[in-house]
Amino acid sequence: MGRPILLGMLLVAMVVSLLAQNSEKPDTSSVSKTPADGYTVHVTAKHLVNGLEMGPFHHYCKVMTDDPVITCQIYDSADPHDMMSQVEFIVAKKLTRPVVPLAEWNKNWHDHAIEIGTGNVKVLDVSEDKAKQIADLVATTDGIIYSFEFDKTRKVPTGKIFHAQAVGHKPLTAQEYKKSANMK
Repeated sequence: MGRPILLGMLLVAMVVSLLAQNSEKPDTSSVSKTPADGYTVHVTAKHLVNGLEMGPFHHYCKVMTDDPVITCQIYDSADPHDMMSQVEFIVAKKLTRPVVPLAEWNKNWHDHAIEIGTGNVKVLDVSEDKAKQIADLVATTDGIIYSFEFDKTRKVPTGKIFHAQAVGHKPLTAQEYKKSANMK
């Protein structure tokens, strides 16, 4: 056998060996934590997207602070290969109401107590008691959803965003806005 063939066979053997090593389960004891860790609260809810009721969308949420402030990665399905299509920020009403003007809130935000009251929100993968606990906590918050626009193939983002809305959202009067700040 010539030298190029031996080198080629050696290269193939090295690649096969590397693939075999990488196919084994990685040792996670030395893996560093990342900001992507902890998106473990799985919730489904329908949204109004450009005025159309769509979904249910799969939310994978992480509690950031005890106020609470929660962030959610949102996907059209639970398929592990699905691309993220929305992001939701869930923020305690005691934080949003003093700083978000009513007109902006009516246009872009929604009250989770109202959304949960529609029966549209489902907390998955936990016991019924834990799901109720999560829903009760989230009922004390407002949410804002950023939706990503994609091209017709649904593979390439266009760079444009818009706000989806919760099913059941209704604009509030100034009095309702102030009063609901302290209600579930």
